[in-house]
Amino acid sequence: MSTGFFVTGTDTGVGKTRVSTGLIAALRGQGLRVAGMKPVASGCAATARGLRNADALALMAASGLDAPYGRINPYAFAPAIAPHLAAAEVGVSIRFDAIARAFGELVTEADCAVVEGVGGWRVPLGPDGDVADLAMHLKLPVVLVVGLRLGCLNHAALTAADIRRCGLPLAGWVGNAADAEVERSADIVGALRGILPEPCLGVLPHAPDATLDKVARSLHIRSLFPAAARA
Repeated sequence: MSTGFFVTGTDTGVGKTRVSTGLIAALRGQGLRVAGMKPVASGCAATARGLRNADALALMAASGLDAPYGRINPYAFAPAIAPHLAAAEVGVSIRFDAIARAFGELVTEADCAVVEGVGGWRVPLGPDGDVADLAMHLKLPVVLVVGLRLGCLNHAALTAADIRRCGLPLAGWVGNAADAEVERSADIVGALRGILPEPCLGVLPHAPDATLDKVARSLHIRSLFPAAARA
């Protein structure tokens, strides 16, 4: 098995954390030790221990590993703005080698890691590149989260095409009804199955209160293992 998966989305707010935590729980259900990682996060809250991001904390809780917060989320920024802008405001450069070091330390404590990106696939991060460049730096198979909404067919097709162009395995995709009202959702999912030849790992209904176990049970992770083995 590879050292993990990189979870990206067709846009921001499409449910990457929901899928990432569910994926962690599903992999743990297979007897694996799984680390969660959110390398870059903006919109963090000030606490007595420093800046903390809700997505990163959710990944930590799902993994159950006792790892330092800074290893899970090496770059945390307070403003809820594009991460390269948030980093520039505080005079920080987001460097991929630092993220790779933290990732390497995490996977020594686990069988694999689930790494959640920030925003969409081509969100800029800094001098080392964007989210896609980070995934390439970590050399991880990609799981694509598609927010089921108007426009998602175009977003999914473009994102998947660029993932393939980057030379990374697209291990599979998950449809997530992030919005309460989704017209013709079954037709959208059917169209996605035609557009994306990679495995559908699950279709999640709009259920903000769904338990982690329920999300995990809705994901079909069997196809991830051969995809990981090829990476």
